[in-house]
Amino acid sequence: MVKKIIEANTILQDNLQTLLREEFGKRYIENVSMPSYFATCLNPAMRLRPYQEECFRYFFTYWENSFEGKEALPHLLFHMATGSGKTLIMAGVMLYLYEQGYRNFLFFVNSTNIIEKTKENFFNVASAKYLFAPQINIGQKQVEIKMVDNFQDSDDNCINLCLTTVQGLHISLNNPKENALTYDDFSKYNVVLISDEAHHINTATKKGKKTAVDTQLSLYNNNDFETEDWESTVMRIFNTHNDYELPNVLLEFTATADLEDYNIAQKYKNKIIFNYPLKRFREDGYSKDIEVVQSDLSPIDRAMQTVVLSQYKRKLFSAISQDIKPVMMLKSRTIAENKKFYEQFIFTIKHLSVEDLIRIKDGAKGDVADAFSYFESKNITLDNLLLEIKEDFKEENLLLVDGNTITPEKQIKLNTLEAKDNEFRAVFAVDMLNEGWDVLNLFDIVRLYETRDAKDGKPGKTTMQEAQLIGRGARYMPFKDPEGDKPVGGRKYDNDITNRLRVVEKLHYHSSQNPRYVQELHSALVETGIVARKTKELNLFLKEAFKKTKLYKDGYVFTNEREPYMLNEEITSLGENILTQTYKVRIKSGEMKTSLVFAKATAEDVSSLKYINIRMRDLGNHIIRAAINRFESYKFSALTETFPNLSSIKEFIESDSYLANLSLSVYGRDEVLSNLSQKEKLYVAIEVLKQIEPQLSKGGIGYRGSFRFTPKPIKDTFKDHVLKVVDDDSLDKEFGRSMREAANLFLTMDLEKCNWHAYNDCFGTSEEKHLIRYIEAMYPRLKEKYQDIYLVRNEKDLKLWSFKTGNAFEPDYVLFLRKKGNDDIYDNIQIFIEPKGEHLRATDAWKEECLQQIKDKAVIHFSTRSEKFNVWGMPFFTESKRMFFDSSFKAELEL
Repeated sequence: MVKKIIEANTILQDNLQTLLREEFGKRYIENVSMPSYFATCLNPAMRLRPYQEECFRYFFTYWENSFEGKEALPHLLFHMATGSGKTLIMAGVMLYLYEQGYRNFLFFVNSTNIIEKTKENFFNVASAKYLFAPQINIGQKQVEIKMVDNFQDSDDNCINLCLTTVQGLHISLNNPKENALTYDDFSKYNVVLISDEAHHINTATKKGKKTAVDTQLSLYNNNDFETEDWESTVMRIFNTHNDYELPNVLLEFTATADLEDYNIAQKYKNKIIFNYPLKRFREDGYSKDIEVVQSDLSPIDRAMQTVVLSQYKRKLFSAISQDIKPVMMLKSRTIAENKKFYEQFIFTIKHLSVEDLIRIKDGAKGDVADAFSYFESKNITLDNLLLEIKEDFKEENLLLVDGNTITPEKQIKLNTLEAKDNEFRAVFAVDMLNEGWDVLNLFDIVRLYETRDAKDGKPGKTTMQEAQLIGRGARYMPFKDPEGDKPVGGRKYDNDITNRLRVVEKLHYHSSQNPRYVQELHSALVETGIVARKTKELNLFLKEAFKKTKLYKDGYVFTNEREPYMLNEEITSLGENILTQTYKVRIKSGEMKTSLVFAKATAEDVSSLKYINIRMRDLGNHIIRAAINRFESYKFSALTETFPNLSSIKEFIESDSYLANLSLSVYGRDEVLSNLSQKEKLYVAIEVLKQIEPQLSKGGIGYRGSFRFTPKPIKDTFKDHVLKVVDDDSLDKEFGRSMREAANLFLTMDLEKCNWHAYNDCFGTSEEKHLIRYIEAMYPRLKEKYQDIYLVRNEKDLKLWSFKTGNAFEPDYVLFLRKKGNDDIYDNIQIFIEPKGEHLRATDAWKEECLQQIKDKAVIHFSTRSEKFNVWGMPFFTESKRMFFDSSFKAELEL
């Protein structure tokens, strides 16, 4: 068994992703470009994250090149963490394969819940989670996403997408029915098979009756498959020969393939195109931190304490003008217990008193104690807090979901908890919230039972399921930092853990006080990768000796700001892409719905469905104005950011350059279309504006870094910090280590004794420590010319804005130098320095470009009677390429 695990791990290290990197080189893959239509065809609100672009680069490299080991039939596994955006990857791959000639796509998954969610993602233009732009153009062709039951009526101009469960697919193919998929479909058409939660289809491989290779060979043989086996059905489809030059494609997506199983590892040998585990997802900052809150309280008191914490989080979001509603989940062991606790919760909220809140306050610790401290600092009395809690957590805002109570309506509410019109604050559940539950605003989970199922000190099945649930809830809720300079979609305060907003970057898991269980849960969380094996807090503080210097007391540090500029002052219309589209709206009797692709209809429905072509102006100016008033994005102030030459809302409504001449196709029954009511016209106008909204590029106004550098007092800028450092296996073994305890003995230094180093220590990477060693070596020569020399670590205390892109970054170090000139005026030089590992030089090249431009472009309108100031930047410091930095450093400082 041990040998098999070792062999499985060896196979994983030699996956397809590694093979591509070795075959084509990391630099080649990094330079693969995204297709231009990604920017216009994918939902513009869903900007690709760096790892998603990396995933696409590996896929394109695989698809567009021949290499030894490439299989004739493309069968690939995307092994990506829960919450990492696998569905967006699917959407991008579908567009790309459409361009390559594929038209038919079969999506299958284990759960009907995920099918319903996927329909929203792929077909409902009005959904916030719709993956595409309202109009898809690839080349010169307009493409629609068409939902089909089979491929017999597939449209060569469309992406024909059939959605099914793997169970339904298996039954349909092996028990043929009219208008359903048959094996013949796959002999006539080439198909891209997309398997979501693909670990469920490994039914034959997991049996282990044969070796993995033999099992695969039997599955590949169309005449040798088990009719009752899902995996055999999928593989038979995949290996079906068709008359097209393009082969069938099988793309599998999952976060939880059992890759430690030898047979599974053998199956996916040379098939893992991209491996992005939960551990890396967490390390890249895309998850919430997990904090287990143990309390010796009854379940209902534990829930009330969580209500207070949830309300605190809502107020913190409100304080930074973010309309985000925190949701809490209360998890029971059985359906009966769930219903009973739901009723107890309702009763308790109705009868909750100020005395109850005082009792919670008296026993509060950690973030719960901080909540009460915050309420007091904002003059929020317990009476007012009580009224808010009773309103926010009233029965109408509580959602009970289990096998007995789930309905389609509840399922929609459960999957749209982030929506502005969804008021649910608490979800009461048993085991309903597993695969397919995609929610970002879950901030608290309350465990309402005491059972443990560990064996021999290892987490049991229940604990592992709880860890997986926590992993799903730990997806980061994007929000804007109040200062506006930190990433919206990732953790912002790892290096500022005293910041009050750290609490909304956490998922709190509330359990009874049970150290053994908590240790088992921690082991399970580490195993899944959502929690680091070990973390530590480090104190980084400015030395008292530095705080007594003139530089600290009276000195300045200079930075620039981001400034707006007009991207194109000639913008005078919505643009050809919007003006040339036809916007489709379907009106149903009694129900209204919009989509570029219409849901499956009966023959009677199709025959009776008609449409009329009209122009937007035909709806009436008063109707259009009423529709516009429903949207913040169509306010005049918002529109002029995009269209600087727009003179009025009247022009926006009545001009052919804007809304008036838009082409609309309105679908419905004859009797409706022949006499559209005012209400129906308003509905049409609103739906058209919804379709246009995502396409309104904020192209009128751009931002870039200003050339003007302004002073900030050093004593108000650089601060003491408490750093949270992950003590996992790291690519850089120096990161998080004190220089006094550096793993590399050459880098060992006691910075307390270096008067030129402002902070007490360096806990950074090896490149940062090498920089400090470099400055130490240069210090004697610097001392010959400068009387004050101080190297200050910038722990996110200040930022620079790129002159070209307007992107912000935080140079790791600032070197301050001061000398007396010939005219008795002191010259102050401030140099930004960024140590950079070799593996990051290419992706961060824009930062280096900005740093090297500072000396020539920085404008400083500031001096005193005895001081003048200069701001410079240096090329990256990389130890293996030190000569580039060294020559520039010596030349600029005339050393």
